[in-house]
Amino acid sequence: MRNFKKLLPITLFIIILLSVSNLYGQAVNRQYVRFAYLADIHISDVASNIEDLEISVADINTLKDIDFVVFAGDITEFGSDKEIEIAKSIISRLNVPYYVLSGNHDSKWSESGCNTFAKVFGYEYFSFKKNGIQFIGTNSGPNMRMAPALVPREAMVWLDSVTRSLPREMPVVFINHYPLDDAMLNFADVIDMLKRVNIQVSLCGHGHSNRALDFSGVRGVMGRSNLRAGKVAAGHAGYNIVTIDTHSEYSFGKISFAVRSNGITQEPWHSIPLLKHSANPVMHAPVDVVWEFQDDSDIGSAAAFAFGHVYISNTAGVIKSLDAADGSLKWSFATGGKVFSSPEVCEKSAILVVGSSDNFIYGLDAHSGKLLWKVEAAKSVLGSPSMLGDLVYIGASDGVFRAINIKSGRVVWSYTGIKSFIEAKPWADADGVYIGDWANRVYAFEPKSGKLMWEWTNRKGRGLSAAAVWPVKANGKLFVVTPERRSHAIDALTGKELWSARGGREAIGLSQDGSAVYIKTMQDTVIAFSTGDYNIAATSTGSANTSGNTPIKLWESHTGYGYEIAPSPMTTANGLIFVPTDKGNIFALNATDGTVAWKYRFSIALINYIRPIGNRQLLVTSMDGKVAILSY
Repeated sequence: MRNFKKLLPITLFIIILLSVSNLYGQAVNRQYVRFAYLADIHISDVASNIEDLEISVADINTLKDIDFVVFAGDITEFGSDKEIEIAKSIISRLNVPYYVLSGNHDSKWSESGCNTFAKVFGYEYFSFKKNGIQFIGTNSGPNMRMAPALVPREAMVWLDSVTRSLPREMPVVFINHYPLDDAMLNFADVIDMLKRVNIQVSLCGHGHSNRALDFSGVRGVMGRSNLRAGKVAAGHAGYNIVTIDTHSEYSFGKISFAVRSNGITQEPWHSIPLLKHSANPVMHAPVDVVWEFQDDSDIGSAAAFAFGHVYISNTAGVIKSLDAADGSLKWSFATGGKVFSSPEVCEKSAILVVGSSDNFIYGLDAHSGKLLWKVEAAKSVLGSPSMLGDLVYIGASDGVFRAINIKSGRVVWSYTGIKSFIEAKPWADADGVYIGDWANRVYAFEPKSGKLMWEWTNRKGRGLSAAAVWPVKANGKLFVVTPERRSHAIDALTGKELWSARGGREAIGLSQDGSAVYIKTMQDTVIAFSTGDYNIAATSTGSANTSGNTPIKLWESHTGYGYEIAPSPMTTANGLIFVPTDKGNIFALNATDGTVAWKYRFSIALINYIRPIGNRQLLVTSMDGKVAILSY
């Protein structure tokens, strides 16, 4: 008995030691990675969307074997600061690490110019290793401009570096909001980079349903939306549990996907073995290039041209001046945020004006890049400036539209009644300054005093605003297009709608003589309407019925550009209409009848603007950071 009492403490110590050792060994030798995979959260003013995220976060916190959580984009509905803050406040309740990527809903309508998402979550792409598996994620775009997805240039440079540095045998999981197919403009480049490494699977959202996919030999998995309306386990908020098991029982291992909803993890709906891959694609077309410059960041703006210089702005927040003769860099100026504003140069005073998402409007010496003045807004300045005389007009995200003296930087007048953020370039002439916002309003201001002359609305939802279009004006009419796929002619003095017609989305153009307005539709077609006379509808009593008025169609051209959503304006020179597209193609149409004169493959990405600069030359920028002068 005495010996038993002596042995008891030793025995208990050994048992505890063995137990701790066993637990530690299990943790160290654990042969799987398990994580929660959520997509398409869509936080908005819809209470159920917020509640669904809260339900999923609380549910994840009850699980004991989750290593981390991945959020594959569309965290919000409109990318507003408020929506992002709500999402962050809920996501931060998680007890495990989490990794968050933006999607098209977070970036296209962002009032901060895509800055708030990065500031709140701290990054726009990530790479980390867990139990011998490398996880890589990038944002998807499109940033601010309506277009197919485009992994931003900065992220592509980073991804190129990461995939070159990883051990070739290390299993890799890639995450992006979009599928790696033709819904993403640079998908082939992304796939090429992923095929340098031991890519296992590319995870995405966007489609709101669970699907097994194939991306040119890279296996893909789309995950369901977290919303209760998700097609899988309809009626309940839900997400996927992903398990990567490297146990030898499964040869190289396997990856399984199981829905968890209503507190229950279902049987896996999809499983794939761990494998290795390889491949490549690319496409090209010849053109006369005077010079070409590849920036190290995305460009979401038009280039300006003056004094033998080309001026560009990029999403790294830098304004650059290039020599128009050879594209060499002359000077650069760094702002404190991404820039989507198209710079404008006043040749009289040699001052360049541009807005930045760091909340400032800048006036720079066009010759040296020296800062001359800056005006602070309360939020990002995404709008592009228009100049008239000594004034520059520009809108911001703070609900204010400003007129600023170009030389001094003094705010001459400001209108504080803008209902939502502004991203477009106003039309300005002696009779009025015109601009749309993302609250479905078009505003007309008296140029010198800033007095509001009128407001117009199509009385549709926010997403159908005339906000991305750069308005044009001719024959006393202002012309805009809206995403409801309609074109509108508005009396420039009164704000009364004169006619409306099917066709259009966000891109418009004006003929050199102002007699025709050009409308780019979403499917293959450009239409020319007269800016002068139009067909007046009559009621049964014979009186005028302006709501039924229709334009006079001059021609309609089926160009062959296919499905198309770029908001980039059309421009004209030498009897040609230059049509930029979201897939990097330039179509040149004959202005007389709309027939295709030629087409040219400039890039893989959305073309921002085609600026004719004389001598049968065009200054072009694209979203993937490409700048060039082309001769035709």
